[in-house]
Amino acid sequence: MYPQDCRYSKDHEWIRVEGDRGRVGITDYAQKQLGDVVFLELPEPGRALTQGEQFGTVESVKAVSELFSPVAGEVVAVNGDLVSKPEAINKDPHGAAWMIELRITAAAGVSALMDAASYQSFVDSESK
Repeated sequence: MYPQDCRYSKDHEWIRVEGDRGRVGITDYAQKQLGDVVFLELPEPGRALTQGEQFGTVESVKAVSELFSPVAGEVVAVNGDLVSKPEAINKDPHGAAWMIELRITAAAGVSALMDAASYQSFVDSESK
């Protein structure tokens, strides 16, 4: 269910790492909990983030949720298409709906995240 090439946080964000960069988004589980996404607020490129720091918000018809960086890094890109069409989060949360791209500054943070199987177990335990 969850892509094997991503790592996952307990805050339900994923990161797909390529070299020293990683694209970040929210998981399918998170978007299902939110419902229809109607608004997204993301940071400006150049912002430095620590692991677990809030980097934006996502608003749905049900709630507003904070977004947290799964690793430390500098924001090098923001998915502007997603800001103008936030409903894409509900359609492709692990693909086209990436939110930010980071230049990772603490690679050890990536290995501390869950793999797909561990994340699935985590979600299963939260759903009980």
